[in-house]
Amino acid sequence: MPPAAPYVGRFAPTPSGHLHFGSLVAALASYLDARQQQGHWLIRVEDLDQPRSIPGASQQIIDTLACYGMHSDGEILYQHDRLARYQAQIAQWLGEGKAYYCDCSRRDLAEFDGIYPGTCRQRQLPPADDHAIRLIVPDQQITTLDRLQPPFSQNLATSLGDFIIRRRDGIFAYQLAVVLDDIAQGITDVVRGADLLDSTPRQQWIYQLLGQPLPRYLHIPLLMRADGEKLSKRLGSTPLDPAQAPTQLFRALQALAQNPPARLRSASVDELLNWAIAHWQPQHLSATPSLPYDARFD
Repeated sequence: MPPAAPYVGRFAPTPSGHLHFGSLVAALASYLDARQQQGHWLIRVEDLDQPRSIPGASQQIIDTLACYGMHSDGEILYQHDRLARYQAQIAQWLGEGKAYYCDCSRRDLAEFDGIYPGTCRQRQLPPADDHAIRLIVPDQQITTLDRLQPPFSQNLATSLGDFIIRRRDGIFAYQLAVVLDDIAQGITDVVRGADLLDSTPRQQWIYQLLGQPLPRYLHIPLLMRADGEKLSKRLGSTPLDPAQAPTQLFRALQALAQNPPARLRSASVDELLNWAIAHWQPQHLSATPSLPYDARFD
């Protein structure tokens, strides 16, 4: 069922590098979806992993989005300001027996093919800064209903096992932070890349534990390079050039299968966004995990 609350969407980049074309496509999809429904669109900087964050990248990302006509409708949230909230929630779950400390190493778990066997669930390890913390999962199917992708079902117990919500190095896990942040910001609709679809059942379980309604999900296909890798900061994908904003926006609309008319090739950023908001049809996207970047845009 659609959420009863007014639409609130978000774009949540990590400051590990500059925005690239794949980032633009994701940001634009979330922005258009919010704007067409007269909703709010927020920016959140997901800087949990401070060792990977590049100084100045957060502001560069915000400034680049502004050059492409996308501005946050509210205060920008930075995850590094919310560490106490994450810790408080974990402390509550530890006290309720819903989470536990774990000292298993990767070597210990290598033989289990990525499915945690519950080794530490009954060990009652004492608190330790160098221990991970795992959340107990149910032995039941959790199904994600998506606006574009087919239903995705996963039994967390048999496909993943109790999962980490705080790493051994003390960094809080994305799965925990993203849910607490979305709740805090009142997010009703999540528009993001299809690479995150398989993590959604974990997030749904956290929503269930917290007694909070789920957002609607729209997982859009990723743009993939010819070598099978997605466009990413890690692979040094070309940073967005603010001076090329109109051209890149036009190409991003093509990537999103919105079929912008040829006359918009010479349009301004505002003209492109106004057209795109009025004509946004996410159902034109293919219900596949990825699209070939090189074949479509090079």
